[in-house]
Amino acid sequence: MTPATNLRAVPFARRYLTFTWLVLGVAAAVMVAAALFQPSILVDTFVTGGMWALMAAGLALVFGVMNIPNFAHGELFLIGSLVGFTVFSPIQEAILENPDATLLKVIGPFPGMIAAALVGAAVGVGLEVLLFRPLRRRSREQWVMNTFLLTAGVSVLIVNADRLLIGNDFRGITRYWDVRPIQVLGVSISVDRAMVFVIAISTIVVFSLFLQRTRIGRAIRAVAQDEAGAQMAGIDLNRIFMLTLGLSSALAALAGASLLFMFPSFPDAGVQPLYLAWYVVILAGLGNVQGAIAGAFIVALLQTLTVYYVGVGWVDVLPTAFIILILLFKPSGLFGSAVKGIWEQ
Repeated sequence: MTPATNLRAVPFARRYLTFTWLVLGVAAAVMVAAALFQPSILVDTFVTGGMWALMAAGLALVFGVMNIPNFAHGELFLIGSLVGFTVFSPIQEAILENPDATLLKVIGPFPGMIAAALVGAAVGVGLEVLLFRPLRRRSREQWVMNTFLLTAGVSVLIVNADRLLIGNDFRGITRYWDVRPIQVLGVSISVDRAMVFVIAISTIVVFSLFLQRTRIGRAIRAVAQDEAGAQMAGIDLNRIFMLTLGLSSALAALAGASLLFMFPSFPDAGVQPLYLAWYVVILAGLGNVQGAIAGAFIVALLQTLTVYYVGVGWVDVLPTAFIILILLFKPSGLFGSAVKGIWEQ
């Protein structure tokens, strides 16, 4: 191609990209207008988006800091649901035996969620110390592919261990809080779904403040931006990697325990949450934690609109098609940029 031809191609490419983003902007405006026209869509979007934000934020964090495509993230969701069920079951029996124990009814679900987050964090730390750290010491060549295979193996191991040791039975609950639904914009919402939204938003706010305001959080962000520079500045990479994977795993396990009333614990419980988390992370941009939080609500809006206007059978088809369309014109995602060293790994 001659220089003159190349110069002519530049304005055309700019016009093409401008037209593309104009089309996508119109599509987004249509979706928002449709949601505003039907308040139930807005309510469902916020509630569902909060659920997926917990999963996606943890997945984006571990990818952005450690370049690990964690395909065992869904199994951490499974572990959280199992721990939540195990802890809450005796509490639920105590509530049934003492129907007047108001305080127990209110705070009863939280011990299981807290225990799930703690166990998830411990599992994440264990994975870093026992698997990823030795692999990092031996070789950094083909890191992304090796860790992908490693996490896929961990996923298979956890699923089959759950199936062999505990069984294929569904272990779930009908609800955490046995009270009447609440009304929001004329839409009836179960207290469980409303509380999950509150828990998700509260956790995300604390998580964001931790990354932005604390010394450890700033160290984690420094490693994500420049691993070699962070090490030269005296940051202990092993400690940061351990904290990162522990925090990511805690978020996934908390999501599993919080959503126990929707996703009962059984060996394949983490499959759908894992796929949805990857939808969000890919749409937002690999490794972008803040973008993943926003992307969770975008995917939730796409799902809700699909269910409401098209049908539940298309709930994964149309959002996936939209994500593919976005990536065709912006491969790094809506809010993304190149992940640290991803193309060199």
